[in-house]
Amino acid sequence: MNKFVYPVALSALAACAASLVGWQVHAEPNRVEFPNLDALVHYTTVRRGDVMEHIMTTPAAMEAVKNGQPIPTGTHFVLVDHRDGELYRYFVMQKGEGFGADYDEGRRTGDWQFQWFWPDKSINMDENTARCQSCHSGQQDSDYLYTAYRIPRFDGTPVE
Repeated sequence: MNKFVYPVALSALAACAASLVGWQVHAEPNRVEFPNLDALVHYTTVRRGDVMEHIMTTPAAMEAVKNGQPIPTGTHFVLVDHRDGELYRYFVMQKGEGFGADYDEGRRTGDWQFQWFWPDKSINMDENTARCQSCHSGQQDSDYLYTAYRIPRFDGTPVE
């Protein structure tokens, strides 16, 4: 191999590694506040293997969805994540006036912001909220929600 190939290859490898480090997105504090869980309605449960997710929201959000109205500002949706029967973490979506403006256009999900919390309700800085926005951006037609279609079926017992 040519003696000039090694330095070029090493330089390319270093540049790739540096660019990958630049692509990492870390958790971030934002405007999401942990809600009063007692004020929310558990309307659906999603099960995936040993993972059980209870999803909750406000009565006002449930009425808005049932009536085809926009979800009100100030609404929280909470996914309570259980693993092997134990509380693992909380995923909270909060809709707030102007929340979307906190992000670049490509990262916005309307006026929703997302946050992960540990069982003690402290922010889980190990999670990546940009990943949440990326995933939920595909649900624009349902106000960025995956389970809103289950709300009209809720009759007091969580829909599975």
